Amino acid sequence: MNIPALQENRTRSVALPVFSKYAAELLVENDPKLADLLSEEYARQMSTLSLVAASSTQHPSVLAASGSVLSNLTTEGYPGARYHGGCEIADQIELLAIERAKKLFNAQYVNVQPHSGTSANEIVIFNLLNPGDTILGLHINAGGHLSHGAKASTISKYFNCINYGLTEQGILDYDDIYRLAQQHRPKLIICGASAYPRAIDFAKFREISDSVGAFLLADISHIAGLVAARLHESPIDHAHFTTTSTYKQLLGPRGGLIMMGKDYMCTSDSNKNLKQIIDRGTFPGFQGTPDLAGIAAKARALDYASTPAFVEYANNIVHQAAKLCNLFLKKGYSILTGGTDNHLFLINVKEMGLTGVVAERALESCGLIVNKNIIPGDTEPPTITSGLRIGTNNTAMRGITDADLVECADLIDQVLRSTRLLTSSTYMLEHHVKTHVRSRVHTLAEYRPIPKYL
Repeated sequence: MNIPALQENRTRSVALPVFSKYAAELLVENDPKLADLLSEEYARQMSTLSLVAASSTQHPSVLAASGSVLSNLTTEGYPGARYHGGCEIADQIELLAIERAKKLFNAQYVNVQPHSGTSANEIVIFNLLNPGDTILGLHINAGGHLSHGAKASTISKYFNCINYGLTEQGILDYDDIYRLAQQHRPKLIICGASAYPRAIDFAKFREISDSVGAFLLADISHIAGLVAARLHESPIDHAHFTTTSTYKQLLGPRGGLIMMGKDYMCTSDSNKNLKQIIDRGTFPGFQGTPDLAGIAAKARALDYASTPAFVEYANNIVHQAAKLCNLFLKKGYSILTGGTDNHLFLINVKEMGLTGVVAERALESCGLIVNKNIIPGDTEPPTITSGLRIGTNNTAMRGITDADLVECADLIDQVLRSTRLLTSSTYMLEHHVKTHVRSRVHTLAEYRPIPKYL
């Protein structure tokens, strides 16, 4: 491969875009089928509206970093202690990501190497606990995550996983969590959620954990952007461990973080401090070579998350979620907890005679991207569900206005009320409805292809 030489007098800032342009040209030339598919996916994203609560629109500079030449490196170990040479610049990049995460979240320890939020949780759990130890986590039907101890997770095969739930109003039942903690004496309590629309009282969770001598893990994957923007209480100094993915609200790459506050030097039963447990538990315990290109992308996203533009974006996420939720309430929809404090809300579509999967597929056929979701008391399996989860990370980034949200709600309502259930996973939707809605969605999306907060 003959890579064009860069003139010596070119600055480093010029070298990167020149190489990136050449790389893109090579892709089109050498693999036009893949290049076409990537172009089609870009066009799909720009012509539809995503209301998926677990995703966001990455900043273009983050995408540039994640596809960088750092992928050429093998860098097992940590800065200053690698198992391979050639890591001088890579070390600087990883340290930069760590310092930016510490500053953004006011943390005293950060590990930026986890490949995902789930990996971050598993690193903590498998290196802190012994097989058979008890974990107390939110039930997946109540909005918890697989890695919080769901039966389908590998975690449940090695540990005694006890689940807590919600009140009849759909709110975290702190009294019952306290009762379960006293009864089962867990070694670890996990708080945080993947489908919970209300604020979480991390201080209360720490009180409960301390009452039984348990460690506390706070998973903020879904609300990390709100925590960073000071729109939700931070768990950093309440929890022993705070984990997050970096792609949901931080506008970063697929990856995870493990962070600690004042407790980072506390010791475990093995007399190792928590910092040592996580460092060795990540490498060599759980992962091999870190994704340095991904870590560079994390560094870029964390820097952007510290800007006023990101704070404005986070405020708009919360505003849009509340606005859209209220629009559906006025239309008579059954909304879990009757509202939202964060970026998402849950609709019970079973009361409309639909299933979650049918509602998801019908809306997707019209360019409105959402996801089916289990809701409390759900009698349907996870592949079907009785609920829809709607989030506003993407609409806020795309610059959707309040007037646009009104039309979005009207279009979603039109699709759901026009959809006829045939079986739990099949449906009928009149062609004229699909054509009309798809056209309106395309119009809403096409005049704002560039993310707003750049």
